[in-house]
This record gives sequence, C-alpha cells and structure tokens, in this order.
Amino acid sequence: MTIGIIIRELRKERNLSQAQLAHAIGVSQKAIDYWERGINEPKASYIVKLCDFFEVSADYLLGRRSTL
Repeated sequence: MTIGIIIRELRKERNLSQAQLAHAIGVSQKAIDYWERGINEPKASYIVKLCDFFEVSADYLLGRRSTL
C-alpha cells in the first residue's frame, strides 16, 4: 500500500474531510488531495505530524508492515 492510500484510509476511518485534516496538520487541502492521489508525497516533517495526529508509527504510515 502507498502512503497516500494509508492517509486516505486513516482519514476516512475518523470521518474527516481533506480540509479538516489539512487544517489539523497545517497544510492545504490540495496537499492532502495530492498525497492521497499519489501525485506528491509528504515531506518528513509532515509525516511526523501525520503520525502524531493519527497516533501511528512512521513505519505504519509508510506501509512498512513486514517483520525483519
């Protein structure tokens, strides 16, 4: 799974609009839309904000679910 799909799933699980998520982490709604559609990927500082907001690890958000 891509980071955009994971962001969309987490957002929808919490019944948030793209605009609400954008406001919560300090980006534009268009940035959320681009991330979810795979046009762009969030930079590291926004990955941290997304992890904090959704209370997930960076590995989870990045789709790294395999065990080592």
